[in-house]
Amino acid sequence: MKVITTPKLIKFLLLIVAGFTGFQASAQEDEEEAAGWVLSGSVDTYFRVNFNGLNKYEYNNNGDVIAGPQAPASSFADNPGFAIGMANVILGYEGEKVGFVADLVYGPRGEDAVFLSVGSSNIVNQLYVYYKVNDALTFTLGNWNTYLGYEVISPAANFNYSTSYMFSYGPFSHTGLKADFNFDDNWTGMLAIMNPTDFTEFNPYGKYSFGGQLGYSNDSGSAYLNLLYGEQSPVSDEATFQIDLTTGWDLSDMFYLGLNATYQDTDGIGFYGAALYPQLQTSENFAIGLRAEYFKELEDGGPVYGADVRALDFTLTGSYTVGNLIIKPELRLDSISEDVFVDTDLNANDNLSSFVLAAIYAF
Repeated sequence: MKVITTPKLIKFLLLIVAGFTGFQASAQEDEEEAAGWVLSGSVDTYFRVNFNGLNKYEYNNNGDVIAGPQAPASSFADNPGFAIGMANVILGYEGEKVGFVADLVYGPRGEDAVFLSVGSSNIVNQLYVYYKVNDALTFTLGNWNTYLGYEVISPAANFNYSTSYMFSYGPFSHTGLKADFNFDDNWTGMLAIMNPTDFTEFNPYGKYSFGGQLGYSNDSGSAYLNLLYGEQSPVSDEATFQIDLTTGWDLSDMFYLGLNATYQDTDGIGFYGAALYPQLQTSENFAIGLRAEYFKELEDGGPVYGADVRALDFTLTGSYTVGNLIIKPELRLDSISEDVFVDTDLNANDNLSSFVLAAIYAF
């Protein structure tokens, strides 16, 4: 079997982008044909440092690692010093009735996002086709990012650069078949049958999940009630149930308030939590926002720090835009009900304060 190595893969992606760019140039003579093609994406990089936790590995006299850099147990933006996120290229076609999306990621953030993918397809973040039957009904087949939660994988689409606990331990992606409904100008719905969560390439266990969504939106904001039910584990016959509310509203021209609340349970193991996202637009180029999150693991167990452990996350983020470049300075404080961190003196600690400076270029 032919194996595509990393350098060959990069050359292949560059050829795709170059070919698409050339296609766009020649297609200017036929605007109707070129209008449906879409090319977008982002690149991101950052610097991260802890104020009261380790920023490097510590060794004993034998050269063995006894402690390492500290970070919150949430996804992405968790490496010390100068670090990279991912390169994200999204190629799609939006036809009158049919279309597709090929969303490719490369880099540490991308690898974390597709953690249950294997082989050459571990760069595929989303890959789906759709058929718009009419204005009220659209079918989608393939792999798409989750509909649950407030935050997403792409750093260009989040206000905060680091991510919440609720996002990190909820689903990332689904593969299956879904039907999206437009009931009227305000109300929407979705029904889906899917592989177990994050098994994006194929279904190795013969188990399936079911998803649903009811949404309302107007010119001021939106609210979505999301449901997930199904067996997610190959070694358990217990189904996972998750209910999630995601909403956000412009309360004025300058002030926005978002809310995410979620509950996930698999036979007594899981979590629940809520987060507020107030954001203030202080000028045309600068905004400041807070994520205030409460996260609680269930008494029988949870996916992060342990059974019945509580986490508080306060993240203050600035967002300065220069053209397509977004610069995000961010202060974060994590407070845990157990001593899960290690301070600079190698003593156990129940809190961690950190700073991140991120740069995101979106196109």
